[in-house]
Amino acid sequence: MKIVGARITTNPASSFMPLPVVHITLEDGTEKELFSFYPDEIHFEPGEFLGLTEQEAHHLKYEKDLAYLRS
Repeated sequence: MKIVGARITTNPASSFMPLPVVHITLEDGTEKELFSFYPDEIHFEPGEFLGLTEQEAHHLKYEKDLAYLRS
């Protein structure tokens, strides 16, 4: 099932606040929390997730994490 909507919570103002979270909406209207991430290491835009499956979206995070670790 494909992702038709995505939103990302705001970046934390301090290290004591929660990490940003990616929330998605699937084709059937189901809304899910996909993952959180460290915004000082990787960055996402909601449009990057549109048309992907959940598995592809998790792979996108993996690829960005890997690129950050290699830099």
